[in-house]
Amino acid sequence: MAVDAAIPANIEAFFDTPTPEAWLDAAGERIPELLLDHANCELKAASTALGFLYRYPERTALSQRMSRLAREELRHFEQVRSIMADMQLPFERLTASRYAGGLRDAVRDDEPHKLLDMLLVGALIEARSCERFARLVPRLPEKIAKFYAGLLASESRHFEHYLNLAQSETGASRTKIDERLAELKAVEAQLITVPDPQFRFHSGPPAGELD
Repeated sequence: MAVDAAIPANIEAFFDTPTPEAWLDAAGERIPELLLDHANCELKAASTALGFLYRYPERTALSQRMSRLAREELRHFEQVRSIMADMQLPFERLTASRYAGGLRDAVRDDEPHKLLDMLLVGALIEARSCERFARLVPRLPEKIAKFYAGLLASESRHFEHYLNLAQSETGASRTKIDERLAELKAVEAQLITVPDPQFRFHSGPPAGELD
């Protein structure tokens, strides 16, 4: 039975560059690899949230939000692992993808710019995850499709939390945030559209498989 999933309105309006069809085609044919990297991504997302806690423990609102986010990401990690176990897919740790490295390299070193950039990168990753979950749903087996459709609301909410924290925790103006976000979105758009030698949940289209 087909599962329906629409891209949340806030995510659809956010991106100028959609995921390439070549990546979606590859993902539908490489489900074990997709799930393995998805599990790794959820684990890294929880680690990122905890990283904010360790780096900025004096920021009460940020710490409380990130504590809740880490718990939710770990729950998603458990859910992916359950699906993998049902499919008898072993888990292994994967190295950071080109996507993660490219966004990390764009983060400035000095505060408060570092905090702003890290929060905006978090928003970008959550938004791209949400967009890909929605667009993958029609291409996946029913059980996985239902799971991915069920993640849309939380990914969309995480995106909004990161954006709101970027303003409340740094004091940057809406104009400054929008300017910096546009710069980071350009970096992110290149990372998901340039052919990638490595297939990952956030990779670009597999090299040699472009439309």
